[in-house]
Amino acid sequence: MILEELGFCDYFLLAFDRLRREGTVPGRVVWQGIYSYRVWCEGGEMPAEPTGQLKSGELPAVGDWVVARPSEGGGPGSILAVLPRKSAFSRNAAGRTVNKQIVAANVDEVFIVTDLDVDLNLRRLERYITLVYNSGASPVVVLNKADLSTDVGAAVERVKGVSPGIPVYALSAEKGTGLEQLGNHLGYGKTLAFLGSSGVGKSTIINRLLGEDWLEVGGVREGDGKGRHTTTHRELILIPAGGMVIDTPGMREIQVWGEEGGLLEAFPEIEGLGTACRFRDCRHESETGCAVLEAIAREQLDGERLNSYRKLRAEFESLQRRRGKRARMVERREGKRFTRMVRELDKFNPKRRK
Repeated sequence: MILEELGFCDYFLLAFDRLRREGTVPGRVVWQGIYSYRVWCEGGEMPAEPTGQLKSGELPAVGDWVVARPSEGGGPGSILAVLPRKSAFSRNAAGRTVNKQIVAANVDEVFIVTDLDVDLNLRRLERYITLVYNSGASPVVVLNKADLSTDVGAAVERVKGVSPGIPVYALSAEKGTGLEQLGNHLGYGKTLAFLGSSGVGKSTIINRLLGEDWLEVGGVREGDGKGRHTTTHRELILIPAGGMVIDTPGMREIQVWGEEGGLLEAFPEIEGLGTACRFRDCRHESETGCAVLEAIAREQLDGERLNSYRKLRAEFESLQRRRGKRARMVERREGKRFTRMVRELDKFNPKRRK
């Protein structure tokens, strides 16, 4: 296996040289279980498990480059460290906790897949785009099941209205039409990730790119059009035409993670208009001299687009407050533990006993 074919480059080579230990090799995570992984190295694919020290930190994700030590006895190898990432698609884990969940790492482009049947939701699409920009990757929108739409052109224009500057493709994976549009995004050493709800056809598209039924494909439930979860884990797969794809399970919740930087790229027209607001810290809500609100009044900007921007901004701000609160709680807990440790040591200090 040639590592460059898997995306290994000088960036990862330099990082590996700083972290290498005797008997270790660079490898890329291609499959992820709970505490079990499969890693591609120059010697081929091997099962591997993270070391105890790594388990207490941030575990590897599919797409990560790692410092791995092959087993000498035929059992699973060991993952000693995760190399710094070039990009990482992350979200807050489902529920009320504040816990980063990395969906895919070191991805060049993310294909956001939705369908033209019942799943087309512009607000959810904006959320995906924001998170992809935050990851450091580039978004691409794929509108599947074009064969089921009565007006593909109108749907494409609606999507382009909320994805300025982003490639938008309409295709039918089931019929095998329009897939050639994705060819320009494939390439040697390039990694693509597919994200979207269950049942939108991610696995079918990947099977078409692979030229075989590699991934299990399921239908949708009758009545509500919701997809069945056929992909239950994340996996990196080589494409014969060049490059790799990461298939991911469908997401029920898409909670934001990271800073607000992705909003600048996902809503460029709002950020652009904001530079003309009277107040530098204008929040585009009710301020006098707000250029964004003036554009709404002149029907130059969609009000729903602004509402979506406000909602996402509020979620990012809430996340930062919760992360700050959690950090302070951890700091206080560590402080109390240190105080208890000092008191225990003082009991054995002869000078203190006098």
